[in-house]
Amino acid sequence: MSLPACTVVLDIGKTNAKLALVDAGTRAIVEIRTTANEVLREGLYPHFDTDRLWSWIVAGLKDYAAKGRIGCISTTTHGAAVAILGPDGLVLPILDYEYAGPDSVAEAYRPLRGAFWETLSPDLPAGLNAGRQIYWLEETFPSAFGRATAILMYPQYWVWRLTGALAAEPTSLGCHSDLWNPEAGTFSRLAEDRGWAKLIPPVTRPWETAGTIRPALAAKTGLPEDCRVVAGIHDSNASLLPHILRRKSPFTVLSTGTWLITFAIGGSMSNLDPARDCLANVDAFGRPVPSARFMAGREFERLTEGSKAEPSEADIRSVVEKSVMAMPSFAPGTGPYAFLDGHWTVDPETLTAGERVAAASLYCALVASTCMQLTSSAGPVIVEGPLSRSALFLGALAAITGRPVTARADATGTTEGAALLADGPEGAGPGAPDAAPVPPLDIDLSAYAAAWRAALD
Repeated sequence: MSLPACTVVLDIGKTNAKLALVDAGTRAIVEIRTTANEVLREGLYPHFDTDRLWSWIVAGLKDYAAKGRIGCISTTTHGAAVAILGPDGLVLPILDYEYAGPDSVAEAYRPLRGAFWETLSPDLPAGLNAGRQIYWLEETFPSAFGRATAILMYPQYWVWRLTGALAAEPTSLGCHSDLWNPEAGTFSRLAEDRGWAKLIPPVTRPWETAGTIRPALAAKTGLPEDCRVVAGIHDSNASLLPHILRRKSPFTVLSTGTWLITFAIGGSMSNLDPARDCLANVDAFGRPVPSARFMAGREFERLTEGSKAEPSEADIRSVVEKSVMAMPSFAPGTGPYAFLDGHWTVDPETLTAGERVAAASLYCALVASTCMQLTSSAGPVIVEGPLSRSALFLGALAAITGRPVTARADATGTTEGAALLADGPEGAGPGAPDAAPVPPLDIDLSAYAAAWRAALD
């Protein structure tokens, strides 16, 4: 019996990595496996465990090769991760962007990084600006950095592991990196002045073929030797791609996971505030998109202490009527309220698990609505990722914003968008129809939301 034609999507998020086997015709997910994206604390600095991930990837590819004729592999990852390659591979480990080490050069780096309106990239802490990461690595480990022959963004590092080819594409370069001028579509003055632009491979489109898999990998996994690997894409932009191909502007996509990224298609750059984690992302076609973000997944986890409780209507009413509020920010240095210290308006130990989850869900909806205001977003709202499964978050967002909110039924927008790269934009097709917009929460949130905002003011 012949095997079905398939695409493999490698999707590495900040918290978890996924390897998906996708039907090449229908783009339905045939199988998906997940592992933790672990950070190693020993060594020069905290860094991603790329060797463990590679072993897991190879094992998954071998298993998938027995289940489908894999013609293409597409890589997508979180941003703010940079691979410094030398002749024999990494010359330095890939830094965990939450490590505060790069803050030690912040004062020296700021005069070099250029104005916000050139890069549309805010000044972010730790390693969240790829430019600050690279500057810190160059200044701290000059001997190792001096052996660099290429600088790759994270999706393209995995392209290199799979093929040996060097590639670059705009969505990763334009993700608050300080390395890219989104409106001009060129490297920033920082990247040119520091000589880094010469180490970054030629920029191509995410769906262009970077190369075919290494012969040794084909032999080890059973993949066909002519299996293509495309250039890859930043994960939130992978979620965005199906929508910009199929929808009319204006609309807003909320890509959720560890981060909630607001993409305001048809929005405006004029209200972007670099002090409030606003930026322009760059879409798969190289166009700037007004964006804002906060660590919704991380903050939700902290607020709920990991509880999986489902809040009852009584829990929600109790939180609203008693004005139980979480006030930002519970992920210091990030989001539209990065300058505030997170706190509860009541002792959280007095709350039930359901009440904590209810308050955390309302908190995420309120901060998301702030991100939407900052990006001048308009039109319907589409929610991708884990928060698309939270009826309370969706209903609260619809009630607070007064706009139609739709959840992606499969909640795998990143995988779908990355799978589209196998055929490029012309092969996108109509896609699955949207579900009906969620009904707004039937509890009046107007006074609660007004009180929350007044407390911040």
